[in-house]
Amino acid sequence: MVSPLLRLVVLYGGVSAEHDVSCVTAAHVLAAADRSKYDLVPIGITKSGSWLRNDKAIAALAEGSDLPERLEPAGTEVEPLAAIRGAADDQAITVVLPLLHGPHGEDGTIQGMLELFKVPYVGAGVLSSALCMDKAMAKIVAEQAGIPQCRWMEFRDGIDDADTIVARAVEILGLPVFVKPANLGSSVGITKAHDASELDKAIDLALRYDDVVIIEEHVTAREVEVAVLGNTAPEASVPGEILPGSEFYDYEDKYVTGAATLVIPAELPDDAAREVRELAAKSFTALRCAGMARVDFFYEAGGRGWLLNEVNTIPGFTPGSMYPKLWEASGVSYPDLIDQLVTLALENHRRRVGFSTEH
Repeated sequence: MVSPLLRLVVLYGGVSAEHDVSCVTAAHVLAAADRSKYDLVPIGITKSGSWLRNDKAIAALAEGSDLPERLEPAGTEVEPLAAIRGAADDQAITVVLPLLHGPHGEDGTIQGMLELFKVPYVGAGVLSSALCMDKAMAKIVAEQAGIPQCRWMEFRDGIDDADTIVARAVEILGLPVFVKPANLGSSVGITKAHDASELDKAIDLALRYDDVVIIEEHVTAREVEVAVLGNTAPEASVPGEILPGSEFYDYEDKYVTGAATLVIPAELPDDAAREVRELAAKSFTALRCAGMARVDFFYEAGGRGWLLNEVNTIPGFTPGSMYPKLWEASGVSYPDLIDQLVTLALENHRRRVGFSTEH
């Protein structure tokens, strides 16, 4: 009897401002996954929260046809538990690959649901997902772990003093500063503020997306990223450098104009490259990540050296995204990367379900 293919459920779209990025990511992951190993099941989540099994994409995958560059959440509406677990008589092992960037996907909510369903899934668990999504809390934990960072302030709407935040930020951090929502990614809602007036407007913009705002000092530094893969013994890729096409690496630069240049591997002294890989793995472990993460740094040559920027537990995954490109440069192909992530998901799941529930 032939063993059934592993059932790989790819969740994409989502209730987030990063919905569009997720739809592009999903199309490329599905196209790259080895169809001789996986029964691929794309499930799109609309911005209103409906779950739709993309029957057209499933048919195209079965026929060996090409998928569009962007996979819309469309098809048959399904109940989440049934969509994830599959048919009652299905003997295949199921692994879920969440490609849901931002809130309601990267923040521990989907991960918590999958834990309750006892379904293996790729990536960080509930705590790590929530922690890394909330940039303020991630910075607090990283500081406790002794990981260097740039100077920053947190503003919580309705809790901190809105009348003095601009003056305090200018006094403590100087100008310019970067302002960003604490719980969002893909550079959505981020502003570089050059004066007090711009800072005030930037805080208002960030508050459209979250009630916690991060204000960070501007650093004159190189932007370097490292891909990390693993569970308890994570491995770090070669570092890569981003040369922004605009004033900073914003949403347009990442996903619209494509003007940024990715230099892989980054041109760094051997000791600096070794140090940032070690710091990436240390950050991954300190924030309790699993499976995958992209760890972003600033490099102040001749100054403070490496400064952690942020950790992304569901990084961009198109062929042009930094995470798979870094692993490709480190000797791991795109399809092999998907295979390793599935293996790590099963390994992590076996560990979690092995704990006793008896008193």
